[in-house]
Amino acid sequence: MRINFMIVYLTLFMLSNPLWAGQDASELNHSDELKLNPKLQLREVLQQTLARNPKLFTLQSRNAWVNAKKTMAESLLPTSPAINVMHLNDGLASNRGEREWQAELELPLWMQNQRTMRTKVADASLAYATLIRENLKLQLAGELREILWLIAYNENNHALAINKLALAKNLQRDVERRYQAGEMALTDVMVVEQDSLRFEKEKLRAEAELKHASHRYFLLTGLREMPVNIEEQQSPLQDFSQSTMWAEAQSSLALAETERDLAFIESRENLHLSFNAQSSKGAFDNAANDSVGMKLRIPFGEDARAAPINAAAEMGVGQALSARESLRLELEAAMHEAENNLEVSRAELALASKQFDIAKKSASLAQKAFQFGESDLVSLLRVQAQTYEAERAYTTRKIQVQWDIARYNQAVGALP
Repeated sequence: MRINFMIVYLTLFMLSNPLWAGQDASELNHSDELKLNPKLQLREVLQQTLARNPKLFTLQSRNAWVNAKKTMAESLLPTSPAINVMHLNDGLASNRGEREWQAELELPLWMQNQRTMRTKVADASLAYATLIRENLKLQLAGELREILWLIAYNENNHALAINKLALAKNLQRDVERRYQAGEMALTDVMVVEQDSLRFEKEKLRAEAELKHASHRYFLLTGLREMPVNIEEQQSPLQDFSQSTMWAEAQSSLALAETERDLAFIESRENLHLSFNAQSSKGAFDNAANDSVGMKLRIPFGEDARAAPINAAAEMGVGQALSARESLRLELEAAMHEAENNLEVSRAELALASKQFDIAKKSASLAQKAFQFGESDLVSLLRVQAQTYEAERAYTTRKIQVQWDIARYNQAVGALP
């Protein structure tokens, strides 16, 4: 009974475990694989990335903020009007029949340039909100570029690892055959077996890194496919003056300055013009005395009110100016780094290409020498290791040049 129970347990375990579940295990292992779509363009991937980005909720709320600014600028009055109603009688006092009714309509008046400045603030707010969206698109383009070239880098490492493992397996079979023929020692077989195991480990690690990068791409874009061609032409722009990142900082400063000018006006209270109508009856008098009038309210002595409003507006300008200048330093550093890295990568690619050509010739000669017994196994493995590193350096430099072109385009603000 105990043996039967163990058999049933093991059977259920194997069926439920993804490693033993046949097709389900295959789906699990390949869940992070990306399909290449020759019709898919980088700009389409970027649009998809933007459409699913959580920051869009903030942009939508900012639209309401812009509409509020526009509503304030287009309103008929600077603030809300008010109606005052008053009634007096002597019923609880002398009770002589005195009655008085008074109704008053209070209208705030526009100050000089107040409406014009509100319109300017609304326009500046709209421009700023638009640039925030464009800058978000540029930021996502940078993230997309990084993850795409990280995938390309890991795909290259994976392909190199597969190739190295295949060559190591071929060499292992050759050495084992020669060992069986008595031409080589057992220690040689153990050496090539160690190499095969090491390359198998490299292949597993390369597969894991490629899956991690592919999953990050899926989280960013929501797509299980990627473009075949991700290479970009270097932008003709020479600096970051056209970048939406810089334009957003400029727009933020312009908005803060416009709001400061409006705050200087609105730090004072508006004049209020009131129209009133009054109807009153005297003591023991049934005849009503009706009258109309108007009143102008002129506030003064407003330093206590104006000082904190103007100070807050000046602080807003200072913060926007500080943010812009800090961004200028960051963009200048990124621009210099992008130019320098691209120049160095291109120079390294030329050297790596020459080294790889020499290494391939050396590997071919070493392989022939080993086959004819003119060289030992250690010498062959050393030359092969040098060839592997030369190939890795060459292929990696090719990817790095294109990666640096993408980073240069990002630095100048060019979209894919």
